[in-house]
Amino acid sequence: MPSYSYRCSEGCRFDALYSMAEVPRETDCRVCGARARRSVTAPHLSRSGTSAFQLMERSAKSASEPEIVSGVPPSASRRAQSTTRHPLHAKLPRP
Repeated sequence: MPSYSYRCSEGCRFDALYSMAEVPRETDCRVCGARARRSVTAPHLSRSGTSAFQLMERSAKSASEPEIVSGVPPSASRRAQSTTRHPLHAKLPRP
């Protein structure tokens, strides 16, 4: 649901949530009770909730504040299995 900014004649500013079909041009001010008109503002286009933004933020942060590592990661300590037990894999060419 979009957020709309309003400003009254007293100078109070507030935001209100309305559906696009029901947004009024004027409403009562939540602070002083005077009539407030909808003001024109820039749209809020944010990607802060997306996983791509979080990845970019972590990458930028790690350049100046790298994480402290106290040991080998648990996945690196396990060895990869060099042979398989599947019978069809025995027919594959070996390097």
